[in-house]
Amino acid sequence: MKYSKATDYALHTMLFLTAATPQKPIGVQQLAERQSVSPTYLSKILTKLVKAGMIESITGVNGGYRLKRNWENITFLDIIHAIEGSASLFDCSFDHGPGCPIQKVVLSAEEKMEEQLRNQKMSDLVRELNIVI
Repeated sequence: MKYSKATDYALHTMLFLTAATPQKPIGVQQLAERQSVSPTYLSKILTKLVKAGMIESITGVNGGYRLKRNWENITFLDIIHAIEGSASLFDCSFDHGPGCPIQKVVLSAEEKMEEQLRNQKMSDLVRELNIVI
């Protein structure tokens, strides 16, 4: 399975924000430099995370982005869905109805993968790895 670079940047940004002080906003420039990505490109990703309610944008001189309430419960799947959407990764292109045996296998695999991603919270990963920023 492959996901987009935008999702990769979103996951790493959320890891950084989770490991940093949750109340202190971090500027887009600093977030972009940590990943060697354009601040303009990262801003588009951050906008999706804001719309998904995971982070908030703080304006002003000391502005930036920070996690919102209940950030401890943000999962990998939440972040992936915020960037990629929630459509199925697998879709049988043959027109023989929903009973396709191939479709059943790949959908079952997708459900198991989503369960794993749903159970992995970003805050747990930070604690497991003892990451401090």
